Amino acid sequence: MQHEIVYGKADVKVYRTYAEPLTGVTPIPESPFTGRDNTLAAAQIEVVVHGEEFWPAYEHGDNRMVVATDTMKNFIHAASLRARATTLELWLHEVGTAFLETYPHMASLTIIGHDLPFPAAIVPEADGFGASDRLFSRDRCEQGTARLELERDGAGGVRITDHACGRIGLQLIKLTGSAFADFARDEHTTLPERRDRPLYIWATIGWRYTDASDALGLDPARYVAAEQVSDLAAAVFHEFVSLSIQHLVHEIGNRMLERWPQLAEVSFDTQNRLWDQGAVSESDPRVRTYADPRPPYGHIGLVLRR
Repeated sequence: MQHEIVYGKADVKVYRTYAEPLTGVTPIPESPFTGRDNTLAAAQIEVVVHGEEFWPAYEHGDNRMVVATDTMKNFIHAASLRARATTLELWLHEVGTAFLETYPHMASLTIIGHDLPFPAAIVPEADGFGASDRLFSRDRCEQGTARLELERDGAGGVRITDHACGRIGLQLIKLTGSAFADFARDEHTTLPERRDRPLYIWATIGWRYTDASDALGLDPARYVAAEQVSDLAAAVFHEFVSLSIQHLVHEIGNRMLERWPQLAEVSFDTQNRLWDQGAVSESDPRVRTYADPRPPYGHIGLVLRR
């Protein structure tokens, strides 16, 4: 009987104050983002460890090599206190490296993180309004995500064996400038063609670097910030007249690969959440009401690789 051992701690929320600022990000035309001060950095972290040293706990109940998952939770906080945490990916790398350095019987690990965004609140200032240096408001929509696979490199260090970065929770509605027509029709088709329609999408956008070390942001000029990806997707959606969601994500993906030559792959997981029409004004057809759509939802994916 073959086996593969994994265990760990999930949903560890860490709120870190005064992390190292992110500066020097290469600007792109679609986004005003150039960095973040990281006065408050927050993430939901999961660590999963791998190794044959844990097999006796499964086979015989021998827990002598088992690092309790509660210990893992405490360790994540301790390592986060020492981490620079400039980017989510660097934060995960620093915590994951600390695990492998501290517990030599862990052969490798997977560490996953989701941003918990707390943008600065906008407050009155002497000459108008500006971002507070002490008050932050939880943003519960979009999140940056990252996953790193780490193992020892045989020379006393740690190497990245796999990685993935992403932006989840995008919800974008465009009232005009989208179409869906000329699709295949048969006896089962009831959907009308629309040369211009509102389009509401939920989207997850992913990316991978050619050189995984670029994901850490040690060279900020080669780092792709999740905020920039959101801004780019919104800019393309705004200006591009798409003939389908497939057409739209293809355009966004090509723009991403054009803007960031350090990326090897971009991916999309989108849902069509277009609202059901409620009522239409008799005097002005632009004035309408809509209701949330009933499931099921259209599901569209795409991966583009160089």
